[in-house]
Amino acid sequence: MDADTIVPASKPSQKVGTSKITLPVTDMTCAACAVSVESVLKAQEGVQDAGVNFANQTAWVEYHPSRITLPQMRQAIQSAGYDLIIDQENATEQQAAVQRRHYQELKTKTVWAAILSVPVVVIGMFGMDMPYANPVMVVLSLPVLWLGRNFYVNAYKQARHGKANMDTLVALSTGVAFLFSAFNTLYPEFWHQRGIHPPVYFEAATVIIAFILLGKLLEERAKSNTSSAIKKLMGLQPKTVRILENGTEREVPVAQLSVGTLVVVRPGEKIPVDGTVAAGSSYVDESMISGEPVPVAKQAGEPVFAGTVNQKGSFRFRAEKVGGETLLAQIIKMVQEAQGSKAPVQKLVDKVAGIFVPVVMGIAVFSFLAWQVLGGENALAQGLLALVTVLVIACPCALGLATPTAIMVGVGKGAENNILIKDAESLELGHRVNAVVLDKTGTITEGKPAVTDLVWLADQPQRHTAVLLAMESSSEHPLAEAVVRRLREQAVDPVNLTSFDSITGRGVKAVYEGETYLVGNRKLLGEYHVEVAATIDTQVRAWQEQAKTVVYFATSRTVLAVLAIADQVKATSRQAVGNLQRQGIEVYMLTGDNAQTAKAVAGQVGISRYQADVLPADKADFVKQLQGEGKVVAMVGDGINDSQALAQADVSIAMGRGSDIAMDVAKVTLITSDLNAIPKALNLSRQTVRTIRQNLFWAFIYNLIGIPLAAGLLYPINGFLLNPMIAGAAMALSSFSVVTNSLRLKTIKL
Repeated sequence: MDADTIVPASKPSQKVGTSKITLPVTDMTCAACAVSVESVLKAQEGVQDAGVNFANQTAWVEYHPSRITLPQMRQAIQSAGYDLIIDQENATEQQAAVQRRHYQELKTKTVWAAILSVPVVVIGMFGMDMPYANPVMVVLSLPVLWLGRNFYVNAYKQARHGKANMDTLVALSTGVAFLFSAFNTLYPEFWHQRGIHPPVYFEAATVIIAFILLGKLLEERAKSNTSSAIKKLMGLQPKTVRILENGTEREVPVAQLSVGTLVVVRPGEKIPVDGTVAAGSSYVDESMISGEPVPVAKQAGEPVFAGTVNQKGSFRFRAEKVGGETLLAQIIKMVQEAQGSKAPVQKLVDKVAGIFVPVVMGIAVFSFLAWQVLGGENALAQGLLALVTVLVIACPCALGLATPTAIMVGVGKGAENNILIKDAESLELGHRVNAVVLDKTGTITEGKPAVTDLVWLADQPQRHTAVLLAMESSSEHPLAEAVVRRLREQAVDPVNLTSFDSITGRGVKAVYEGETYLVGNRKLLGEYHVEVAATIDTQVRAWQEQAKTVVYFATSRTVLAVLAIADQVKATSRQAVGNLQRQGIEVYMLTGDNAQTAKAVAGQVGISRYQADVLPADKADFVKQLQGEGKVVAMVGDGINDSQALAQADVSIAMGRGSDIAMDVAKVTLITSDLNAIPKALNLSRQTVRTIRQNLFWAFIYNLIGIPLAAGLLYPINGFLLNPMIAGAAMALSSFSVVTNSLRLKTIKL
């Protein structure tokens, strides 16, 4: 499949005369909220079309500015119980602040729900005979229900859309349990007159809310950093820029920069927009685009890109692309679209709950009606007990714990093995991965140039080493640092050079004790007519075939030494690639480096599928292409240039020593340079998913057996009725079995 044929998920094409904008939405807590916000927006006069993405909490709107304004849209959304951030300059910061506030509120609710639930459980299980036990439990339970009020609100919203999920289960079981218990506390005579001791379930109501709040807290913690990658990408562009007008420099906001303006860049500064060098020269770190560790030489006529970092030189360039047209802005846009176009994986629990809840409600109502028809003298009392017992025994405690407990233990197990997992989605999808895409630099290789070979051709290497160290210490060339690191290992002190000159594009020249020394490429030697022996040429060609950069050290008459510099392949990379391939996983390598280097590195680690000269957008397109072929793709990278592909991939894995942005976009971070952690992470996914399925099996088996008993199925046969207290104990036992099964993950070997 040709990459150009792959069309990313996008918004409908814009109509003439309309504007299109993407705005953050706050206070959405479920997928039904997103549906509500979208329907409200579409219903507004002047809105052509709209869409809401619950995963990244944003809404895009295509509208007629002459017929509706952003404040009017916000007012409509606020009337539905949500909010729209329309401040374009600080939208991301405002949304992040709302997310942080929501997380802190949820944390406070969880802590207080747990604190208040403990005495309710103690009294309900062991202190029922103490004076005023029921009134005390009412007083302690009411605040817990208030702390879990969002479950009831969300259940109502789901019901309005004709749907049911975990919140519906929580609201039903806790609401019915509390109301039934409160009624029995206030009017125990209703049961005493019928010869039945009034049962209460306050502990069931409070414990369910506390447990589910804990699960929500863990989920929210994983979601709270979704926008941090975009913020850091935006932070790569400086807020102000220095321009040259009429021979005078002045500083202006980058937003005011226009095409054609002459921009001044000093050593160490970030380049604000895309353009072409007009005067001066320097080396620029373009790793955010290419991923390659070696800065690129820039002279007049060379292109420069926003977000890249100037090194030691200074230059002027003419702005050609500003604002949303820069390469950095396009990267930000594509990361946002890639994150937003992926619908969140709907949890298996929610899928089943959509069927399970109506079925449970139907059974509860049917059992009550059946008792009215067939129950005889105590039909009303027994029918009510059956209805409540069904709802209590079907409470989602074990069901709600099935996934989060396994995830918690799985995440902990990953951390023990240098695998940091951000969310459950990665663990759910990892076991299905059948294609792994690896970045080259910093992932397969070490990510920094190093001297791999040093051959001396002259006598007195100690004296010459001191001269070479002095020259490379003075050089601005990026590869000079690799030479300096190698020479300092020999405990040699640099000499004081008489003179030193940098020759752009060729190397450096120095004079020491009347002798001229040269360090650079073959072109520099040719200018000084320095001959290179045939034996050395043979060695040089061998190094070049291995994609190594060759540096010559010579006097004005003869070659003294030859050095080979390369980004070395990690010791464990070949083994890790082999492990993945033995699991039936296809392995690909993408790099912004040249074809010769790509071929050499791919050959060293045993990868037959690779692409060279790849830009950030090309990496994302390649991942889309594999997904279009039906593959579940894991992308492994370490740089800003990998962020689009990481956001697009089904499972995204960042190297822990890589850029913060790559780690923010990725859902899995390896805090080790050893690629063997990748097959371990995929194996952990398989083990965790297996445990989740086992947990769900036991939770549902318990319900399949318990619900018919609670409804009174055996009563016509042998007179057996399930005691509500036994139902509560069975519920606790099912939760205990789920937690215990999850803890077994700690003992597995990855």
